[in-house]
Amino acid sequence: MAKKKGSIVYKCSKCGYTQPGWLGKCPECGEWNTLQECIVDPNAASPRLNADGTSVKVRPVPMSRINIQSEERLSTGNSEFDRVLGGGATKRSAILLGGEPGIGKSTLLIQTAASVLKKTQKGRVLYVSGEESASQIKGRAVRLGLDVDSLEILCTLRLEDILDALDSLNPVLVIIDSIQTVYSVQQGLIPGTINQLKYCANELIAWVKERDSVLFMTAHVTKDGNIAGPKSLEHMVDTVISFERAGDASDEYRFLHAMKNRFGSIDELGIFEMESDGLKSVNDPSSLFITRREGETPAGVACVPVFEGSRVFVVEIQALTVPAKASMSRVYSDRIDSARVSRVAAVLEKRAGIRFSDQDIYINVAGGVRLTESAIDAALAASLYSARTDVPLPENTVVVGELSLAGEIRPVAKLRQRVKTSRDLGYTRILAPAKEDGSVAVDSIKSLVQELFGKSGKNH
Repeated sequence: MAKKKGSIVYKCSKCGYTQPGWLGKCPECGEWNTLQECIVDPNAASPRLNADGTSVKVRPVPMSRINIQSEERLSTGNSEFDRVLGGGATKRSAILLGGEPGIGKSTLLIQTAASVLKKTQKGRVLYVSGEESASQIKGRAVRLGLDVDSLEILCTLRLEDILDALDSLNPVLVIIDSIQTVYSVQQGLIPGTINQLKYCANELIAWVKERDSVLFMTAHVTKDGNIAGPKSLEHMVDTVISFERAGDASDEYRFLHAMKNRFGSIDELGIFEMESDGLKSVNDPSSLFITRREGETPAGVACVPVFEGSRVFVVEIQALTVPAKASMSRVYSDRIDSARVSRVAAVLEKRAGIRFSDQDIYINVAGGVRLTESAIDAALAASLYSARTDVPLPENTVVVGELSLAGEIRPVAKLRQRVKTSRDLGYTRILAPAKEDGSVAVDSIKSLVQELFGKSGKNH
């Protein structure tokens, strides 16, 4: 059945009086030129802003009349979380937090809620749960030692109940855990469908855009690690945050990074450790990515300084080569793109005369972080050469540089910061494509092999 078209009325912007025709003076409050053209939408699911179902007709505005507003941010109380968000959560923004079940999304958000309540004594925080009961949420807060007595809890699946609570409380922070459990009677009674997700998310985002509030919505992920539901949900929000485990599923470390951020960089990496009293920021990230050993470094291990947002980490790349088990060699690497590994191995075979075509190659990164920048090429080449020859790199050595197909070691961005961080962490030998204070310059894969292995390097 076709929907009924909305009718036009004129509403006073001062007192809210409405009538079917325009007048210069409002009969109710006596103000002049305050009647504005509005549309009464009989199909509106929940006319939140106006009890009479009216909404101001939207008209285009010249760019010259638009004022730029400064971005007000709400601190989450966690330095790593704030870093990933770009300095805190921007008000009037919607943030989608995705992660696998049990990774700590609810823990992170209830810690955020407790911190916001502590800092904004007069502001309210609303926690909406469609998966847990109120007693379960309070039990988690008690176990974590959080003071959340003033936290507003709403356990419901209906969007209309959530919108009513939002209008009555007007909270500074809204947490929806999770958006896939929410449904609206306008779209049926089954949550999680494409129409339900888009409709419910759109209604919640529209509410937060009109107020100085922040909206967090959690979402489940698929087996491939992608946020479940339609991809259009990611386009509707301002920020998409991914919460992942570091390395094995039993690892206590968590990585938080932005896949999309309209108010900050997507290159920042937040690192947490799950403890008995909740998620804690990791103060020394380098200890996570470097293996501390008593004896000498084994063959196949090379260290490289990498940038993650505004910070430099020294990361350990581990390589292993074994004779191919089948007629074709294979590359096993999930932390570094396998195509990059194959390319570096091919350059080594052509330019350094060491054979990899009959070897299966295994690559790992300590700490479980994914490496994508080209600055790791030289260190990856060094670890592969070391694994193939079974000759370890010299102690306290880091390698950085991009590797070209011609076997050249090319310059990389922010080399000075990389060298400085490496020296501060106690590395005494730094091989880089350009001469910096405390580094050794190498310009080709041959000079790199000569500096690292000298006469110990041997062809296979």
